[in-house]
Amino acid sequence: MNRILYPILILVFFAVSCSQIDIGSIGQVAQETFSAAKPLSDEEEYYVGRAVAAQILSTYPLLENRSLTEYVNSVGETVALHSDRPVTYGGYHFAILNSSEINAFSCPGGIIFITRGTINAVRNEDELAAVLAHEVAHINHRDGVSAIQKARLTQVATLIGSQAAQRYTPAQLSQLVSAFEGSVDDVFKTIVVNGYGRSQEYHADESALSYLSRAGYDPSALEDFLERLVSQGQSSGGGIMKTHPATADRIERVKRETPSVKVDASAFKIRTRRFQEAVR
Repeated sequence: MNRILYPILILVFFAVSCSQIDIGSIGQVAQETFSAAKPLSDEEEYYVGRAVAAQILSTYPLLENRSLTEYVNSVGETVALHSDRPVTYGGYHFAILNSSEINAFSCPGGIIFITRGTINAVRNEDELAAVLAHEVAHINHRDGVSAIQKARLTQVATLIGSQAAQRYTPAQLSQLVSAFEGSVDDVFKTIVVNGYGRSQEYHADESALSYLSRAGYDPSALEDFLERLVSQGQSSGGGIMKTHPATADRIERVKRETPSVKVDASAFKIRTRRFQEAVR
């Protein structure tokens, strides 16, 4: 099966409502995921990310455009390969949401969504790479799982620790499932509804500039994209501005932190032509 199509089919599978999944299976995942009140392992983060992806896909439908999805994956994987965390447990997978909003979401573990509206808003491959690099940075920094309330992890650790050699009672299993679902909800609300904190967003921008430079993209593309959003009145309100700090503040920081690199004009033209062919 096509290496790009396969993860998209997996994402569609994730969209199945949790109510349709056997409660025992959820309990098993909860037990495996929260084995102790400590930082989640790569595998545990992957399972949380899958559940978050399912929740996002219950709100936003996928765009059924195989060639464009393959193109976005090729750009995203190039950026991820040059990040500080080029390999995750389940790998990086990029998919397009069929929404006119200008937004992008990064699920813990490596699943990244970008909206059709964002692809329409960027003008070239370097700007697309800049948006994806910012989301890759959130995964590198594990910003999503940091949103999980520590109380939930402590609750699960206590339950598992006290029942290490025993079978869980229905009440205890219910608590484990509730804690897992609550943790997924914590992450979902952070990345889709409330947004990350300023320091997390600024740090993601800073890392994105580094990834772009390493991958051969023009890091100033991030500034170009943000400035155009402001000029188009996207500096406040919904979309990507709802889940990020004030764009004007980000632009000032990005200007100061953008590395000075010599951009290969011929390579930039090739990338731009490739972008135009992919999105037409």
